[in-house]
Amino acid sequence: MQNGEKRILLIHPLGYSAKNAKDDISRMANIMPPLGLASISAFLSEGGIENDIIDCYAHPDSDGLIREYLLKHRPSHIGFSCTTSSFFDGVRLAEMAKKLTPEITVVFGGVHVSAVKEGVLQEYPVIDFCIVGEGEEGLRELINTEDASRVEGIVFRNDSGKSCFTGYRKKLLDLDSLPFPAYEKLAGYPGVYKLPIFNYPRVPNGSCISSRGCPYACSYCDRSVFRRSFRYNSAEYLYEHVSWLNQRFGIRHINFYDDQFTFQRQRIIDFCRKMIDGSLKMTFNCAARAEHLDEELLHLMKGAGCWMISLGIETGDEDLLAQHRQNPDLQMMRQKIEMIKKAGIRVKGLLMMGLPGETEQSILKSRRYVYSLPIDDFNLAKFTPFPGSPVYRQIKEQGELLGTFNEDWERMDCMQFQFVPKGIELERMEKLFIDFYKYHFMRNRVIWGYITMLWKSPDSWLRFLSGLRSFLRFAFTNRRMG
Repeated sequence: MQNGEKRILLIHPLGYSAKNAKDDISRMANIMPPLGLASISAFLSEGGIENDIIDCYAHPDSDGLIREYLLKHRPSHIGFSCTTSSFFDGVRLAEMAKKLTPEITVVFGGVHVSAVKEGVLQEYPVIDFCIVGEGEEGLRELINTEDASRVEGIVFRNDSGKSCFTGYRKKLLDLDSLPFPAYEKLAGYPGVYKLPIFNYPRVPNGSCISSRGCPYACSYCDRSVFRRSFRYNSAEYLYEHVSWLNQRFGIRHINFYDDQFTFQRQRIIDFCRKMIDGSLKMTFNCAARAEHLDEELLHLMKGAGCWMISLGIETGDEDLLAQHRQNPDLQMMRQKIEMIKKAGIRVKGLLMMGLPGETEQSILKSRRYVYSLPIDDFNLAKFTPFPGSPVYRQIKEQGELLGTFNEDWERMDCMQFQFVPKGIELERMEKLFIDFYKYHFMRNRVIWGYITMLWKSPDSWLRFLSGLRSFLRFAFTNRRMG
């Protein structure tokens, strides 16, 4: 690094030992690019700050790359974007960086530190600063400032060593003012990144986020980064973004990772009309709430190339659902799913097992409801109470009245039961989880649906067959890794 030059290395940690990565069923099924880091990278570059990204999740054997980069470039800063389960791996890499380059400034961001805030610096001396909330402006100001206490949205140590939060940023970014994420800084993009298996028609494909935040207040969602705000790209910006991905990287299918893609109805109408009138011939997936779908909108989305919509069903027990989210109307959910299917769009249900209040009866009721729906695919997550979610605070306050909670951050990946509701045993939960999937895959309609993927998503079948041993292991043992 030249004298006075500001440079940062941005890291997306793997979250566990690299030797386990080749047998990780989660990586085989889905490798999502770190879009937040890519957006921050482009924003920093626009502001004249040199930066690079190393994505350890896509490239598990990256410790050597990080060492080489630090010794060659000696950046002024190193930044980590961490989930709860990858936080400790980030700390490990930060300690390695400090040993190699003691003068480096360590900055952590992401959903986990945005929830824990001052507690991060109190417990982990290797970390110098935390960015709370969205990272673009806060990180750029932090890198350029001589007085961190004047930067909004960060956690720092004052002169006495006390951790202090400067408060949330008062003015949030206009998303249309941002440059497109720096996808080109993700080594191997787009080929090394994989959308969820059987969830796309063709390759190469990619991911995009066109809005930030969610106006709803479900108990299980951590809103520490964007809180209750909701901002979105205009239809014009969004169309330019997907056009650029198509032209620059040859992307043919996009997965929109927005929490609420259709919440602002008019922008989706305008975007779809641009897709219909244009010549891109791309397809896309999105996630939506059932309340924000209707026949006219679905007809337009189908014409614009919508291939699949994911809906948060969560559970098929309406009484349990009412404890955790607004508008728990499963009859309305069924009607909207049928409406999506009528429009010729695939449907994926997003569910979780193990919410506070869950019982064996509610699990079986949920299974019957899900099996009765004309959905094409579903994902069943193991409920995890993340710091920053309302239900986390509730569980911490009420303790064993709700169930048992093993707060092991490294294992909080939604693939392991760290919380077990009162009145049910862990072993029984595991058995019910396996049965939920097993009996689903034994149904004739489901088997035929996957057979049709031979021509609807041939690349998914190639991936499935190449990882068959690991997929079968997961199906029979429920183990994420070998």
